[in-house]
Order: sequence, then structure tokens, then C-alpha cells
Amino acid sequence: MAHPRCESGSDAVRLDFDRRLMLQFRGSLVTSDAGLLAYGELDDVLGLTKMAGDVLADARSGKNGRHAWAGLFRQSVFSRLAGYEDVNDAERLRHDPAMRWIVGGKAAQRSAASPSQMGRFETQWLAAPKNFAALADLSGQWIDLVHGRRPPRGIVLDMDSSVSPTHGEQEMSVWNGHYACTCYHPLFVFNQFGDLERCALRAGNVHSADGWDDVLKPVVARYQGKVSRIYFRADAAFAMPEVYEFLEAERIKYAIRLPANQVLQSRIGYLLTRPVGRPPHHVRRFHANFSYQAGTWTKPRRVIAKVSRRAKARSSRRDCRAERSPPTRCGSSFMRSPTTSAISCARWRRRSRSRTGR
Repeated sequence: MAHPRCESGSDAVRLDFDRRLMLQFRGSLVTSDAGLLAYGELDDVLGLTKMAGDVLADARSGKNGRHAWAGLFRQSVFSRLAGYEDVNDAERLRHDPAMRWIVGGKAAQRSAASPSQMGRFETQWLAAPKNFAALADLSGQWIDLVHGRRPPRGIVLDMDSSVSPTHGEQEMSVWNGHYACTCYHPLFVFNQFGDLERCALRAGNVHSADGWDDVLKPVVARYQGKVSRIYFRADAAFAMPEVYEFLEAERIKYAIRLPANQVLQSRIGYLLTRPVGRPPHHVRRFHANFSYQAGTWTKPRRVIAKVSRRAKARSSRRDCRAERSPPTRCGSSFMRSPTTSAISCARWRRRSRSRTGR
């Protein structure tokens, strides 16, 4: 087995033509992850992991810990940042000079945490019940810390579920027919800068919008009174009356895709008729704007439909979104398969970004 530090166990090699010259490789003195040093300095300035160390409870029972609680947290986060997803990688990273400097303390002169230490930290100490609420709020606190230096004028929140495939008998790991795998089905809220606002780990067989209020409402509460405008975007899984009513009560502009139905299709039927004559060599786009009220809605809302006809193609792309009345308030949208991209939201996205920069 190779030495974990990539060092030779033999003595140094001396050259015959000059015995004063010596060749010896010391892997513990070089690193292939020097980019972590820049991230480490940024973390030192912002104090992100320091904040995590303050809000997360140290669940270790012993008193002879070699590494500080914040140092273990930094090693866990920065290992993923460098692309090492498994705690077994700590066997090599513990000797890496960049990682030792990131962890700090005794690790700077000796070594960082071992795979067994990192395994206990992530699955036992960090996952203690008293840390659940702190971990859920941590990403939002980090974002607030960064925005305190450069406050944004507005926030665009994107909510969607994702798939996290599992292997084995993990708790809450269930078969999901849509993704055709055994998985978790987490729910995420991101902002327009790509920052994770909040998330929730869920069983693999729950609906995409299950538990949306536990994830979205704390984020909205954080931003109320801090920014002048809040926008919300989501796909058809979140086209529910309770979502609309919450966003409208909070005076949040929103764009949510609507599932297609015969009523909506009939309202844009005249746009789906192929124009007479030879098709042009460019994409042609048509729009429709009308009021619509579903059977489960308590009031009508504005719907904006967009039909894109590609050059020399027989089929059209149909995109729609709905907006709550009055027209100045954005709302939900619907899209008919096989379309997969929400083109109707793209222009709205660009306009909102130009108004809501940092």
C-alpha cells in the first residue's frame, strides 16, 4: 500500500557526480488543493464556519479532543468543496498541508482528523437532535451575514424538489416511480445568486410540494422588512391554492407553472394553428393574456401564454404562466409536454434580475 503522504520510505538519493545534491520526495509538503487556501481566507473574513461553531452544539462527551469543533466542521465542508465526497478521503487529506492549515490548531503541525473521526463527527456528533434546528437555519444565517456587507434590493426565490439516489437500507429511502430509483426526495429553496436558502430531507415517495410551508415560510419571514421586493418561482407541482394565497398575503410576486388542461388549451387554440405560407427561418413567438379561475381557486388570476413556433417544424412550443390580478402582480404558469423549458419565465427572470441586483 502506498504511503498516505505519498512519501518514499527509503533514504534520500544522492547523485554520483555531486554527493552534495540529494533527491527526496516529501508529499506532506506539497498539495494539489491549493485553491482551498483562498476559500479559507474568505471564510476567515466572513466568519462563516466560526458562526457554525457558535450555533452548533458540541456533542462530544470526552474532554481530550485533539481538534476544535469548528475545525472538524471546516474539514467536513472544505473536503466537499474540493470534490472529496467520502469520509474515507480523509485518510489522505489529513496529511495534506492545505487541509491541515484549513483545520488549524494542532492539525497545522501534525495532521487533520482521520476517517473514523470524521465519520463520528458527521453521523453522530453533528447529527445530534439538538443540532437539527441549527443546521436548518445555518445557510440562511450565512446568507444574511454576506448580505449584511452588500444588501440586495430584491430577492428571487426558486423552489423545487430533487432526487438523491441511495444505495442500501438507509432510513426514509423509498422507491420513486418518477425518478425510477430508490432515493430521497429533498426540497430546496435557492435565491437568484445560487445560494441555498433552506432545504429539507424527505422520504423518496412524497409529493414534490410536500412540506413546502416548513421550508418557504421561514425564508420569507427572514426577508420581510429587509428587501423591497420578493419574487417567487416554481414549477407545476406547486400550483396549489394554498401556495397562491400565502404569497399574495405576503405581497410576493410569483410565477408558477400551471398543469395543462382543456380549458387553458382552448383559450390559446387560435395560436396553435399553423400560419399560411412557407415557414420563416427564425423562431416566431406569439403571446396570449387572459384571466382564468380553476375550480379550486377562490378568485381568478392572470394567465400569460407563450407559443414558440420553430423554423421548419411541424409542432409548436407552448408555454404559459398565470399572474394574479391586477396585471402588475406576477402569478403562475402552465406548460404542455413535450416542452421542458419555461421560456415564458426567462424574460421575466431577466427583467427581475436587472432590478434586483446586489
